[in-house]
Amino acid sequence: MNKYQILFDKQKEFFYTDTSKTYEWRIDQLNRLERMLTENQDAFCQALKTDFNKPPFEQLFEITVPLGNIKYYKENLKTLMAPEPVAIPKGLEETGNKGIIYKEPFGVTLVIGPFNAPILLLLDPAIAALAAGNPVILKPANTTPTIAALFAELIPKYFEPEAVSVVMGGREEITELLQLPFDFIFFTGSSAVAKVIMRAAAENLTPVILELGGQNPTVVDETANLDIAADRILWGHMAISGQWCIAPGYVYVHESIAEEFIDKLKKATVKMYGEDPSQSPDFARMISEHDTERVASYIIPEKVVLGGRFNIKDRYVEPTILYPSSWEDPAMQQEIFGPVFPILVYSDLKEIVEIIKRRPKALASYFFSKNQANIDYFMNAVSFGGGCINQTNLHCWIDSLPFGGVGYSGMGKYYGKAGFDALSNTKAVLIGNPDKELDVFPPYAGKDITKNLSVFGS
Repeated sequence: MNKYQILFDKQKEFFYTDTSKTYEWRIDQLNRLERMLTENQDAFCQALKTDFNKPPFEQLFEITVPLGNIKYYKENLKTLMAPEPVAIPKGLEETGNKGIIYKEPFGVTLVIGPFNAPILLLLDPAIAALAAGNPVILKPANTTPTIAALFAELIPKYFEPEAVSVVMGGREEITELLQLPFDFIFFTGSSAVAKVIMRAAAENLTPVILELGGQNPTVVDETANLDIAADRILWGHMAISGQWCIAPGYVYVHESIAEEFIDKLKKATVKMYGEDPSQSPDFARMISEHDTERVASYIIPEKVVLGGRFNIKDRYVEPTILYPSSWEDPAMQQEIFGPVFPILVYSDLKEIVEIIKRRPKALASYFFSKNQANIDYFMNAVSFGGGCINQTNLHCWIDSLPFGGVGYSGMGKYYGKAGFDALSNTKAVLIGNPDKELDVFPPYAGKDITKNLSVFGS
């Protein structure tokens, strides 16, 4: 028997009681999660530091964002849960019919989290799932063992196992979990693993949300505020040592400002991380020696204009800028997921947009400009999950902006109302007038069928 069958059955039987559909249960789970985060904030922050030296700001960020998400759902849950009246054809409405959308939880939900934001990107999907009334099984990343162990210790203290449970382990455990007929699967990670998840989900026709990654294009045109652009782009790429799925992956900068932009990127790097970033308390480490070696292999010495040093044993790659880069460079062949940053030069916006739009669709894109025509052109031409104009990265923590990918960068959106709706089945119901007949039944001979069917028109 599947070693997780008993846990799965326990949550499934609990779901059949309809308890998780109540407002009170959902609020209780959100309150428990809120207490777990606030009462153990120091332990979570220390675990982040232990696993890959996350700096204090990035540690607190992983706590405050889920707390903000919990706050949103607690304040809006009654509205989100309420049956939603919708318009129906005029003829039906005039005969006393009504259209209502009911939102119900899917059921037992598996949430598989990544290593790079091991608290935030595990709990935010779980928060949406619980708010929507779904019991949850959490699978934290095994590459952040301190965080995973902390979840394994704390979740049983704050939650009943039929509501929220944790499964530890790696590939073998995930394979075992995926054999179970979950009602919903939420996965954040690589496209390669997502294909495995989706194949397994297909066996049980289980709906999925896949939050993936890819190469996120950034464009800086000749009208951009370069001081603002350099700071925001540099931070967007280098935070978490470049290990986040929404990081600017590469920059196309207009040839007329390229040298000035490079100079400002260099100054921004020194301003944020000092002359020796290996000594900076604000610069994280790579998650593993393997990934350190992988990212270091992208460094082309003759194209290094800043940085270039690395230490495999210390899991350290210096913030590195490669210029001028080209699509033939190793760093441009895949998502970098590290602090090596290629900069390309362009002269014609339409030409590079044609290149970008033929690449796999990105999770995020960023455009820096004061030219509205250029902004509008880029936004209309390039497909991506979400992004920013004259900003980077912050769009994915705003509850009113649905977050997710498209194509190779994922499927499905969450955060705020979008998250609640994504983790809810929307039952569309027509409520008929119990006392007024619609004459659409046989025998049809002698009836004005067109007139009778007109009630379904607008």
